[in-house]
Amino acid sequence: MQGLIGLTRRNVKIYFKDISSVLFSLLTSIIVFALYLLFLKGTFISSIEDTMQDLKSLVNSDDIEMFVNTILLVGILGSATITIPYNCLITIVKDRERKVDYDILATPVKRWQVILAYLAAAVICSFIMTASLLTIGLITLSMMGNLHVTAAGVATAYLIIFMGCLSSSALFMTVVLFFKTSSAAGAFFGILSAAGFVIGAYIPISQFSSGVQTACNLCPASQVTALLRNTLLTGIADEMNNSIGGVDGGAFITSIKEAMTFNASVFGQSMSVNSMGIYVLAFTAVSLMATIFLYTRVYKK
Repeated sequence: MQGLIGLTRRNVKIYFKDISSVLFSLLTSIIVFALYLLFLKGTFISSIEDTMQDLKSLVNSDDIEMFVNTILLVGILGSATITIPYNCLITIVKDRERKVDYDILATPVKRWQVILAYLAAAVICSFIMTASLLTIGLITLSMMGNLHVTAAGVATAYLIIFMGCLSSSALFMTVVLFFKTSSAAGAFFGILSAAGFVIGAYIPISQFSSGVQTACNLCPASQVTALLRNTLLTGIADEMNNSIGGVDGGAFITSIKEAMTFNASVFGQSMSVNSMGIYVLAFTAVSLMATIFLYTRVYKK
């Protein structure tokens, strides 16, 4: 275990010592935040108010703004669970490019320990970063008003982002094994910069066609983001619904959850919270098995 711990510590230090890598891993989250300030906030508020129609006067405007602000936080967290794990795993590519992997494989450390060290470091680094974003976001929002989130809900949110970091790390491990140069890995990161669209950070996934929704929701990060919405947004949504007092027969709360994709839709079927959690865990397990299979063949020497 000393070899595993030592390699994991080494990979963690490499990530945090590279300031540019840390900043680039937050690039998509920064883009989401900038677009929110410039365009998205007004769009989301208008969309919610249009859904309310004549019920707008019954709901506190502060609750609407808190709801939209929390949507921003969820979008940032969802993006972070994609980009941060990937940037952590680029260490694998850099080691191959610099032939450092030859030195590592020449040691008595087992190959499964080497691959597990890369994965563990990616999960640790991404969870630290994403958990920090969640903590800062919750503190900031709580200073602006009532989040209507319980302590159990906050704990669940941290558990969800850990699950998201683990699933993305396992998925991208199977991707980076095919890259031999940092430039190729960087080009792929350019594609990941569009992750905000996949998880619905820019435009709710419900606005897309059924086929596009299915394609987006097959990505585990989209389901992780949906789980975060259920955890962090349900309280404030219920508060707005209570303000309406049942005048609409619950139509508003149903419409807003469908519009903001509280439940992922795959092949036209809406998935429950439990189903989404099971899907993410199953996807993680399959990705881990694929990684083990690929690693033993990529590193034959």
